[in-house]
Amino acid sequence: MALQFPDIDPIIVKFGPFDIFGHSFEPALRWYGFMYLVGFIAAMVLLNRKADRSNGIWNREQVSDLLFYSFLGVILGGRIGYVLVYHFDYFLADPLYLFKITEGGMSFHGGLVGVILAMLFIAVRQKRSFWAVSDMVAPVVPIGLGAGRIGNFINGELWGRTTDVPWGMVFPNGGPLPRHPSQLYQFALEGVVLFLLLYWFSKRTSKAGAVSGMFLLGYGIFRCVAELVRQPDAQMGYYWLGLTMGQILSIPMILFGLYLIFRKDKHIAAIKPVKGKQ
Repeated sequence: MALQFPDIDPIIVKFGPFDIFGHSFEPALRWYGFMYLVGFIAAMVLLNRKADRSNGIWNREQVSDLLFYSFLGVILGGRIGYVLVYHFDYFLADPLYLFKITEGGMSFHGGLVGVILAMLFIAVRQKRSFWAVSDMVAPVVPIGLGAGRIGNFINGELWGRTTDVPWGMVFPNGGPLPRHPSQLYQFALEGVVLFLLLYWFSKRTSKAGAVSGMFLLGYGIFRCVAELVRQPDAQMGYYWLGLTMGQILSIPMILFGLYLIFRKDKHIAAIKPVKGKQ
């Protein structure tokens, strides 16, 4: 007897319908988008608290800028990365597919690239080292990752491979056989465990880039583990040695994370307190 996927409406509430210039539309608040909002608010609260305790190195106005550009990086990078890596054929057939966000599709690795570019922009704008910015952001990222995986579960998407474990679940679009609820595995690993790991590690190191390195290492390992039971995208399948695209993209993260953690340079660039609103 397999568990049945809970009947959860992916839409929390609908607004409308509205009619503008003869076109009817009905906007809605969806659980997946709401989870992004939860992650953003949680990150804002934690980063503001860190800024308040930074003795003037950070202030709330600077944190606000960091969050704004990082959020843009997540959305734009995540969407562009998904389309170019996972559905490039759709993009070639219809370039406007890039803007069809309502049809779903976000890539973590694309979002990571977007956030890196946002952090580079903030580092230059606020005259900080890049590692000062990335080490500030890294510990709060798992909150958004975990919230996103809960959103994936509610949507009944990104389920795992078929299984006979007692907690195997039959998903509406996953066929009649029970599957691993891999979204919940990823919530636990990439969300809860990674958050606790980074919180613990950040209290025990002062080396520039080390916390960022632990994030890359931890996420890369956890993603590779989760991919062992997660069903790969139908259009992607498996690659060399049975690796999935998620594993291929995560391996460089693991290697670079190890480099940042164990590199010999322990110098931290001096950061002068910046005047502004606290």
